[in-house]
Parts: sequence; C-alpha cells; structure tokens
Amino acid sequence: MKEPLRNPILSGCYPDPSICRVGDDFYLVTSTFEYFPGLPIFHSRDLFHWRQIGHALTRESQLPLQGVHSSGGLYAPTIRYQEGTFYIINTLVGGKAQTGNFIVAASNPAGPWSEPYWLDGADGIDPSLFFDADGRVWYVGSRMALDSQFEGHTEVWLQELDLQAMHLIGEPVVLWDGALKGARWAEAPHIYRVGEYYYLLIAEGGTAQHHAVTVARSKNVSGPYEANPGNPILTHRHLGLDYPIVGTGHADLVDTPSGEWWALLLGMRPYGGYYYNLGRETFLVPVCWEEGWPVFSPGMGRVEFEYPAPNLTQQAWPQLPVRDDFDADSLAFHWNALRASPERFSSLSERPGFLRLRLQPERLAENASPSFIGRRQQHIYFYAQAEFEFIPGSQHECAGLALTQSPDFHYLMVVTLQDELVLQLIKRTGGTEEILSCCPISGPRITLKVEAREQSYSFYYADQAGNWQALLEGVDGRILSTPVAGGFLGAYLGMYASSNGHPSSNQADFDWFEYAELPNPK
Repeated sequence: MKEPLRNPILSGCYPDPSICRVGDDFYLVTSTFEYFPGLPIFHSRDLFHWRQIGHALTRESQLPLQGVHSSGGLYAPTIRYQEGTFYIINTLVGGKAQTGNFIVAASNPAGPWSEPYWLDGADGIDPSLFFDADGRVWYVGSRMALDSQFEGHTEVWLQELDLQAMHLIGEPVVLWDGALKGARWAEAPHIYRVGEYYYLLIAEGGTAQHHAVTVARSKNVSGPYEANPGNPILTHRHLGLDYPIVGTGHADLVDTPSGEWWALLLGMRPYGGYYYNLGRETFLVPVCWEEGWPVFSPGMGRVEFEYPAPNLTQQAWPQLPVRDDFDADSLAFHWNALRASPERFSSLSERPGFLRLRLQPERLAENASPSFIGRRQQHIYFYAQAEFEFIPGSQHECAGLALTQSPDFHYLMVVTLQDELVLQLIKRTGGTEEILSCCPISGPRITLKVEAREQSYSFYYADQAGNWQALLEGVDGRILSTPVAGGFLGAYLGMYASSNGHPSSNQADFDWFEYAELPNPK
C-alpha cells in the first residue's frame, strides 16, 4: 500500500519553490536570502520524498552577499532544463558589489554550477526562463509598473534571451499586471506551453495572508493573455487567520511521465496565534485540466495536509542523522552561514572531530558575517542541543547557541566571562537587548539545550555528568516569527561565537550538535 503524500514536503524556511523534471527525476530549488551557501538543490523520484544534493551557489565569487540587509539577498529562483544543461535564474537584492538578475548553469544539478551571468536591462525580481518549441528562449519577470497607479502595482514582462551570449535581445513586452482589479504585487511569473496555449502563472496579493495563484493564457507567447474566469485558482485568503495553512501562493507546475500534473507552492503554518516561526514552507498539490485551464487541488480548492500519492514509484531517502559529530571533511548540506562562506571563520580539520568556530568581532545583531553556523527550525515541537568547549578570555567574548530570525530579533544562550564564568540568556527584540537569565558555571565543557513546544521555548544546560538544569523556561518564541520580526525568513538555530567588536584569537570547539522533533501531545 502506497504511503500518502504529506504536506509540507519541505518543512522550515524553504520558500518560493521551483521545479523541473528530467526523465523520471525531479529537481527543486528555493530561496535563501542572506544565507550562504545559496539555493539548495533537492532531488526526488516521487515528488514528495526529497533529499538535498547540493547548492547552486557555493563560492563567494558566485554569491556576493557582503552588506546585504536581512531578508535581502536571493529571491525566487527558477530552475529549468534544456538539452543537457540545467539553468537557474535568480535575483540578488541589496547587494553592494553586485545586484540584479543572473543565470547559473550546470550539467549536473549537484554541481558545480557556473559563475553568474549577470543580465543587463533585466529590471525587477522573480525571473523565469521559458524554452519554446521553436528554439527561442524567453525571459519573463516582474517589475514595478512603468505607469504605476497604486502601491504594489507591478507588471509581468517578457523579452527574448540570447542564451549563448547571455543577454536580452529584441524589445520587452508587458504581458500582465494581475488578474484581479487593483492586484498588488503581481510577481513570480512562469510560462508553460500546454496544447495550443501558452499559460502565464503568477502570484499576486503579496506573500502573506492575501497571497494567491492566478493564471492567464494566450496562443502567442507575447500575448495578449486572457484571464481564467475562475481566478484566483488557489488562495487561502478567504479562510481566515486561524486556518492551519495560510499565505498559499508562488506556484510552479510540473508533469509526470504518466501525464499527471502537480504544483509546488509556498504556504505557512501559524501556531500559537497568527505566528509562523517556521517561515514559508514548500507544499505540493495535485492539478487537473478542465476546459483548457488548470484546476489546483481539484474537489477541494485548498491546500490539504494529505493527498493520495502521485502515480510514481515511491522512493524514500535515508533520514538525516539526529546528531552531527562533525567527523566529515565538510559541513552537511543543511548547515548555513550568514553572508559569507563558513570557511572564513570555522574549521573541521584544526581539531578533528570538532567544529571550531573562531571568534570574530562581528555580532549576530549586525548585517555582517558573524561566526554563526545554523540550520532551519523545521518543527513546531523540537529540541536542539550541543556540547562544546570554550574558555572566554574577556567579558567581550562569548560562545554558545543562537536562535535567530533577524539581526534585531533573536535569542542567545552563551558562555561568557564576568567576575567568573557565567551562562547568559539574552533576548534581542527590535534592536534592544535584555539579559533574561544569568548563572555561574564551572566550564570549560558544557552542553546547552533548547526545547520548543509551540511558542514556549525553554533553555537548559548540563555539565559533563549530564545533570540538566533549567536556565529559563517558557520564553516567548513569537519574536522569531515574521508577524513580529518582519522580513521573509523563518527561524534558524545553531552555533555562535563572537568577540563583540573586539579583536580576538580565541575559538570555541563544538563536539556535536543534535536536532530532532519532539512528540506533539495533540
């Protein structure tokens, strides 16, 4: 008996999904904003069991993130395949050294991927590529409307792309500015050819509660496009803030070898009120075609947590181990740093079996590249713990665990030095820091743990004997959610070390890090 499809298919901060199929294999990519490496690549053979096989942007020469503001960086990639080559087209927002739209290419989706080809004249965000049957290649993107009439008035536009020279040719054509009257933030366009029609799929309404998927069609790629009379073809805006899945939109279509159609899209799972610490996640819904139009989640019209599985041979991948002992030569794919390669400040070889973080002056509270290596929060109920060794050399030095949504909204549980060695829990909200708890410890080896049960986060520590003690329980987790912190990110958690604006030659050595889901009592 087949296992059912369960949503989300990627939990945690994996927004703006895009997908392509090559034979029996499916490949998926999502946004990563200011995190490095950029654009995780996932592989599946059944559309709902996915394994990460790499990142598209693994070198700083590909990804100039220095100085990028929080929730800037990489927006809304599109992945496509044509004649032996994979292409990802993407936007870098807020870059200091480079900004705008670019393309990277690879013969193997696991990499390596090329250096970026930056596209002159490609204004706006959310670019996509369409390969037509006549061999022509088209760029389609979203930009502020040239005759903007209201806030958020954007337009979808098209221009031919010379794929060999990697530059736009011909004249741009405006295709669409949203299906609904006064539609705000018409974006995330994709074009498909199905039968005699070209279909233009977009998102509109903004990427929060009023998010929606709409579609138009034309017999010519450059239009004019007619709207589906049933638009929006998917939205949860009318279901209210208490619905278990909200903000659905930003879809990409794919077909299977047997002729089924499916759509990936983003959505959020609020809990503890209208708060979604996991950020925007990736969901999958079935699609059918009726009277020349796609119907999303037929018979239901909304994203469900469970569907019958696609008509594909199921292939589940081995589960990632709960514990990372840092015995490998390189970091596992789920680890990320901020705005720079972790090789700048970390090492797996200087002390084998440990992840060494070298203290830097940069802090998590800055739009910088602090010594932080983290992973996404992926569960509403979870625990994370790590064991490490650290001897601070001054009151400016600290190391431990961090849970962060942005530079202005995060928690730090760190070892530092006052008159004695102490463990502190620091809360930062709206740019203001507060020490919630502080206690003396013996050190230098300590284990730290955080447990989350919905919006209640509790912090613990233990000495080498494993005697757990509470640092503080029942801390408010809502500051790690977009409705409080703003931006587009979900919560990350991981290992952190800083000398807080002062030079240092010190380091913290992490022996292991463990993350797992806790049982949901409901």
